[in-house]
Amino acid sequence: MKTKIMMIALAVVGAAVLSIAALSRANDKTETATVANSVYDFTLKNIDGKEASLAQYRGKVLLLVNVASRCGLTPQYEGLEKVYLKYKDRGLVILGFPANNFGGQEPGTNEEIKTFCSLKYNVTFPMFTKISVKGEDIHPLYKYLTDKQTDPEFAGEIKWNFNKFLIGRDGKIIGRFEPPVKPESPEVTQAIDKALE
Repeated sequence: MKTKIMMIALAVVGAAVLSIAALSRANDKTETATVANSVYDFTLKNIDGKEASLAQYRGKVLLLVNVASRCGLTPQYEGLEKVYLKYKDRGLVILGFPANNFGGQEPGTNEEIKTFCSLKYNVTFPMFTKISVKGEDIHPLYKYLTDKQTDPEFAGEIKWNFNKFLIGRDGKIIGRFEPPVKPESPEVTQAIDKALE
């Protein structure tokens, strides 16, 4: 009798475990199947570690840049800050996303990155905590920006630090500039001017 009760109890526990596992897999599929419609659908942590929804920038023109502190292109911080100061009153916001994907050129902590940007380049545009912009651990925002399904026109893997995505007021990607293209170059500023019209 005790053996039968034990067997029934084990069967019930086993069935419960299988149900929970199946439910968990279904939830995972639902999350994976949910495709973002714009950059406004993403929430990240700002450089101070506080949750920051990109929806707060709805209606603005955005320039999203993966940045690094020890790169040959790091002086682009200066150009990014100049462009930000020039256009911010017209509705441009530059968002910096530190990433250590290329040659270990962003090894610091978020606090060290914040201090570096502030002291060396007087950065005043919003910065976020360090994320991955390529590979298996790619952040969902950068998956959205680089995936052919969500971004057929400007898709493609990030090749280096200081890649720039221009986002229109509707949250959709309207331009992409490769790392060597300086933020203050006519190519970028003309595109920003047009987006701000």
